[in-house]
Amino acid sequence: MIELARGESRLGLLPELGGSVAYWRVAERDLLSPQADPNLPAQKGAAVGAYPLVPYSNRIGGAAFSFEGQAFSLAGNFVGETSSIHGNGWEHVWTVVQSDADRAILLFDHKPEDEARAKEWPFAYRCVQSFVLHDNGFDLEILVVNQDARPQPVGFGVHPFLACSASATLGFKAGTVWENDGRNLPERAVPAEGAWSFAAPRVVGGEKIDNCFAGWAGRAELAEPEQGYAVTIDADPVFRHLVIYAVPGKSFVAVEPATNMNDAIHHPDVLERGLHVLAPGERISGVIRFRLEDRRG
Repeated sequence: MIELARGESRLGLLPELGGSVAYWRVAERDLLSPQADPNLPAQKGAAVGAYPLVPYSNRIGGAAFSFEGQAFSLAGNFVGETSSIHGNGWEHVWTVVQSDADRAILLFDHKPEDEARAKEWPFAYRCVQSFVLHDNGFDLEILVVNQDARPQPVGFGVHPFLACSASATLGFKAGTVWENDGRNLPERAVPAEGAWSFAAPRVVGGEKIDNCFAGWAGRAELAEPEQGYAVTIDADPVFRHLVIYAVPGKSFVAVEPATNMNDAIHHPDVLERGLHVLAPGERISGVIRFRLEDRRG
């Protein structure tokens, strides 16, 4: 594990465990709630606070897709699911390219050189995560490069488990939200209004949510009014989607900026699905900024 330190801020990184974040602390306050998920076998039962989503966010329905006239099948990587989930970056060891006191760069090269690796993802790519720690937060830049000889579809994001009490409120603006079918895949887009609106921050601790919001304005805020602080997430415009995953009674809410909608590869009819087709050698990147704000008055 690598620990970055600056002032009272600490960020633990796990290059050996999918390039994940172990913890984020400011003045001994834990802002992430690390989770161990037995359904993600590649995490080996370890509790992680955040992990990268590359080369796609969320699900690919049926663990299969067609692209430019060719059919591909993927290996299942989530126990009990018929879909493949969250790409394969989180399943592998990342290389430490740079590690300084308050910044680090992690790199992962995927090469579909055998059947097993091709079942994870059939195209070669490189992903670089660059972390920069600040006194009250950190920046995460994610860069993806198509290293294949063919064009490939790419999406990416991050899956942070923000620490969340029963009184925490979540606020953000989005245009629509995807309601899911029985397989937890997007079925129809409806306006993010009424029960789906978070434009006015509201308590999330008691809700069950696992949905993708589209047309996200790029800023989300999880406030802890009783504890006098808030965590803000600001993301570059490439991240037009936000997945919210909350379970009643849990100590977290996952607030996941992503470029692509869930199951984007199967929705070519959606103009702003957020799936980017990269030519050989082409790259795409974006920065997500996490900050702690003091709200004690």
